[in-house]
Amino acid sequence: MNGNEETLNAILACYPEKGQQEKITAAYRIAEEAMKDKFRENRHPFIEHPLGVARIVAEDIHLGYESVIAVFLHETIRFYPDVLQNLPKGAFSQEVIDIARSLNKIAAIKPKETRLEAENYKRLIVSYSRDPRVMLIKIADRLDVMRNIDLLPKASQERKVTETMFLYIPIAHQLGLYGIKTELENIFFRCTEPERFREITNKLKATAAEREELLNAFLIPIKRRISETGLKVSYKQRTKAAWSIWKKMQKQDIPFEKVMDLLAVRIIIDTPAGNPEREKELCWKVYSIVTDEYQPDTTRLRDWISKPKSSGYESLHITVRFRGDIFVEVQIRTARMDDEAEHGHASHWAYKGIKEEKGLTPWLQSVRNILESDNRNDYEYVSRFLSEDVFVFTPDGELRRLPKGATVLDFAFNIHTNLGIKCIGATIDGKPASIKDRLKTGQVVEIKSGKNQRPSPDWLNFVVSSKARNKIRLKLKEEALKKAATGKELLERRLKNWKMELSDEDVGNLCKKYKLKNISDLLAAIADNKVDIMDIKSYISRKQQGSEEHNPTPAAKDTQAPGQTTRRDNPDDYLVIDGKLSNVSYKMARCCNPIYGDEVFGFVSVKEGIKIHRMSCPNAARLIENYPYRIQKVRWKQTAATSSFQTTVKAITDDSAAYPAIIQTVTDFGASLRSSSMTPRSGRNTGEFDVRMQIYVSSNSLLDKIISAIRKTRGVLSAVRISK
Repeated sequence: MNGNEETLNAILACYPEKGQQEKITAAYRIAEEAMKDKFRENRHPFIEHPLGVARIVAEDIHLGYESVIAVFLHETIRFYPDVLQNLPKGAFSQEVIDIARSLNKIAAIKPKETRLEAENYKRLIVSYSRDPRVMLIKIADRLDVMRNIDLLPKASQERKVTETMFLYIPIAHQLGLYGIKTELENIFFRCTEPERFREITNKLKATAAEREELLNAFLIPIKRRISETGLKVSYKQRTKAAWSIWKKMQKQDIPFEKVMDLLAVRIIIDTPAGNPEREKELCWKVYSIVTDEYQPDTTRLRDWISKPKSSGYESLHITVRFRGDIFVEVQIRTARMDDEAEHGHASHWAYKGIKEEKGLTPWLQSVRNILESDNRNDYEYVSRFLSEDVFVFTPDGELRRLPKGATVLDFAFNIHTNLGIKCIGATIDGKPASIKDRLKTGQVVEIKSGKNQRPSPDWLNFVVSSKARNKIRLKLKEEALKKAATGKELLERRLKNWKMELSDEDVGNLCKKYKLKNISDLLAAIADNKVDIMDIKSYISRKQQGSEEHNPTPAAKDTQAPGQTTRRDNPDDYLVIDGKLSNVSYKMARCCNPIYGDEVFGFVSVKEGIKIHRMSCPNAARLIENYPYRIQKVRWKQTAATSSFQTTVKAITDDSAAYPAIIQTVTDFGASLRSSSMTPRSGRNTGEFDVRMQIYVSSNSLLDKIISAIRKTRGVLSAVRISK
């Protein structure tokens, strides 16, 4: 019997039912026949690899026989896809075939830069794993690859080793496959730091018998004392792995001999759950026994029983001195706590600090449950937690992550704004596609651009990413301003040729006639020929001739009392500052420097678009009374603006020493100080000073807090906001 047959028999021994063995054997024979001419780098038959993976799946992860079949089918159809079509009908379930296909998708992933995109690649792998067994089989596959890493060419070795550290070791840790994780870490260590690996492993081998003897001797008095109390406990001993030892040596800058938790013992108390206080009492009782026998290092006491970690992890950790300068870490917990730490919400990977990702954790936890349960309903449960993101590739293999429903245009903007603006379509997996086509995970997308392409407002109706929407709005606004400038130049030139003038009142009347919001819209419409410039000439001529019957705004309908503005209750009539703007140009008026949260209004100027004024502006009454038709309703965006606004604060103090404290108050609130000055108050001999500061704040509420704090400063007589 050759080695391959021996491995197959070892796999079959894990599945004693005759029907299961027959199906596994049938799948193996199909793979063996299909790959009979395919060899590994050492000239051994390639079938050794799927056999190795299947054995890990069966013996180490304990998955069902379907997973073993999927391993053989995956490796077969990956290289010879026609085999799938030639399988006998009903030979294998659709479930098994789907697992094999998902494994093929993962095998096709070629990470371009694993270090930079590890999280995205991990999520991509998860997105292909709708059946949780896919992920577990892939971990087994990677373990077999790493066990035989020396067979690969040097360049392939480096890529596989990097992928393993940044992709597969974290996933194995999260799944609770600690034995596999430790083995992968040690192989990574051996490949990347061969001398250090040999040094540490040789020291571990040289001291193995000594460590076992030490741990047994260490536990003798503890076991005796605990036995006298009548408590039922179990003990777990472990020696730290080479990679973990090396990391601690690096982090703490210590030699091998100084690693304090090289030896560790876990004492697990068997007591009924449901009485937390009793559990704590017993843990502390065992803690007292340990610390009575051995001197504790109190700086290394970790009490996660009185105050469990946020993850829910509960345990007592203490490091004690044994035989002079030998240190042993002792972990004390109840059976319930141990079960929670190993299998529950506070799983081992969470309390070790591996990053927890929203939405992914429940799915990974469900995979752990499947390892310990034959409940097939769990397989259906996990699909609810899969990522809804879309992962697509550029032609050179770069991975891009996009939100669900993303289009070709979203992808173009994700790569670069200019590419998005010029995008006219794409090829998806070599086939033509429009800018509106929705993308699917795993596709390769190549963007096509045109130098004459311009963004359209229609684009906002189908893009889904915030980056694309923001960039499109910004570009549309820029285009509108350019059109307005073109329209302005055209109108001014024609008016000069006609020797005519257009008053502010005329501008307001024309905007009403053409149902435009402001002068910028009017000028853009002129540039686009949506408003015929000759109609404007006719309007001016009729006005000059006194033809009131053609006035677009009859006085009988639109006369207003001085100081009143036209009432428009439609929310669309409002100009929204700092959000969702299109074809609008506005500026903050310098006479009053509005801040987010102020009561404001807009004033349509002829040359500078809309000026935003505070309602308390010194010029507000004059503008509202004299130019009611040029008043624009304005409101701030619902959420606080991310930009800063300039304002001026004036304080009066009778103590020059208060000046630094006033400045410190401003900076303590996170406001940006542009300039400040302190001068003696003119015409007075009272020793009072004027302090003026130009500062940038995000809102008027923040400004109110700053002024309130300044007023409480010792020596400050008053503090107010001023217009300039």
